[in-house]
Amino acid sequence: MIVTFGSINLDLIFPLPHIPAPGETVLAPDLSLAPGGKGANQACAAARDGAQVVLAGAVGHDALAGDALALLREAGVDLSRIIRAPATTGTAAILVGPDGENAIAVGSGANRLARADQVEDAILTPATTLLLQMEVPPAETEALIRRARARGARVILNLAPAAPLAEDALRALDILVLNETEAAWLAAHLGCNPDADGLRARLGITVIRTLGDAGCEFAADAGLMCIPAHKVEVVDTTAAGDCFTGVLAAALDRGRNLREALQRASVAAALCCTRRGTQNSLPARAETDAALG
Repeated sequence: MIVTFGSINLDLIFPLPHIPAPGETVLAPDLSLAPGGKGANQACAAARDGAQVVLAGAVGHDALAGDALALLREAGVDLSRIIRAPATTGTAAILVGPDGENAIAVGSGANRLARADQVEDAILTPATTLLLQMEVPPAETEALIRRARARGARVILNLAPAAPLAEDALRALDILVLNETEAAWLAAHLGCNPDADGLRARLGITVIRTLGDAGCEFAADAGLMCIPAHKVEVVDTTAAGDCFTGVLAAALDRGRNLREALQRASVAAALCCTRRGTQNSLPARAETDAALG
């Protein structure tokens, strides 16, 4: 089982002829609304890939909450540990350029009120994969890492967006997933090289660094290895990182080894890039199976 503790948002997506420069206004032909948030996206990606998933987080007492949870329900994610908080449901404004690149502003809202004690000790077992990101309070994430480690659960952290965590909490992880920008930030914070090998040497854990269309590299017990990207025509990269991490967790939860899980995650993330949107762009298990085949 995968237990995800993280953010839940409703995304406002603007397709633009180009990403605005500071002070510039760019008109979009239309606007779309879609469920998002890194915690919710990764939970949905894992569930669509066939995993049993629990999501703990927070939404507001507002009209946005129902839409934010709709695709999670459809994917079969257990939402019983989501609280209604006295704040606005998290919201993101996503600006997408014609090349698929994006710029994102997030109003955290209820995500700031998510608490680690929403996840009870009874579901943190050696058969559990705990999946975490950085859009809920870091102190709560740290507390949950320590509890999960004490109870023998596998712990995966996607350090996105990059923000400080105590080094002992990072060392308690099984797997750290980050992109090049996040890796550079963390390496500067820790005083080490920004590649997967440098971060593993400092922290003593498995480190996966995603490299966009160059694939990903990972440093584990067997050394430093690379997985190439699955080549596709890119339309929108918005949810690709969350898709990668959620599918990685699902594959590991099913007993795949790390290389196999990364190959699957890379293919799923590539499929995600061929569609616009966030959770609605995440592939189903059968689609990823077909692309791998």
